[in-house]
Amino acid sequence: MRRPLRVLAASLVAGMLWFPGDLLAQLPVVDGGKFAGLKWTFVRIKYSSFENEGGGGTRLAYWDEPWAIDAPAAEQNLSRRIKSVTAIDVSEPVVMTLEDPKLFENPWIYIVEPSNLVLKDAEVPILREFLLRGGTLMFDDFHGPFEWELTQKQLERVFPDRPVVELAPPHPIYTCFYRIDKYPQIPGLGSFLSGRTWEKGGFTAHLRAILDDAGRPMVLINWNTDMGDGVEWSNAQEYQGYIKWTAQAYQMLINEVIYSLTH
Repeated sequence: MRRPLRVLAASLVAGMLWFPGDLLAQLPVVDGGKFAGLKWTFVRIKYSSFENEGGGGTRLAYWDEPWAIDAPAAEQNLSRRIKSVTAIDVSEPVVMTLEDPKLFENPWIYIVEPSNLVLKDAEVPILREFLLRGGTLMFDDFHGPFEWELTQKQLERVFPDRPVVELAPPHPIYTCFYRIDKYPQIPGLGSFLSGRTWEKGGFTAHLRAILDDAGRPMVLINWNTDMGDGVEWSNAQEYQGYIKWTAQAYQMLINEVIYSLTH
């Protein structure tokens, strides 16, 4: 969800150390201490998009470009939460491109609003190699059939011969830390304030994936849900009714990260 950076900054200052009570009340089903020795960094990928292709239109401010939506609060909040509930060694979040030589030093990368993504020709083999060598890519915050079609076209450039599959309970991703009975549809804050959980015709939330030859999910696809808004706005105490969704977003994202690091 896009908003002025000054609003985001005010929210961060207002609730820097606050976390939703519902999340604190639900204990994980796996001891977080067992993950000692694992390292994780929230790596946000800066990508080219339809909005900056061809040089047309008004150039967006840095934090308003599609790749940067929900930043920096989303990664800061999720990083603090994973550090507080597990023994994972969590580093400060970073931004990099797929062509960054340090990409392969990280096991997990994140792309928000992937329906805006336009992979450069040079990035396609890099991303394919990163994933086949054990990396994980997470997509988040895109909705409806049209945005799915745009995203799928980019995925098919990377893996034209690999299908997208559904990950639903009882897949172990739903029990690797928190026990989650149903994949949640997290509304963006705008949808929440409008009294609904969906947007752009994306009525049903899905967790989908592309698997490697061993069955490991290389690409985790959060579709028709906005996990980024869920964790971004957990610090904004003026939206108390949003706590329910914040709790579910933290739980699902933490499970996805932990599963990626352990499989």
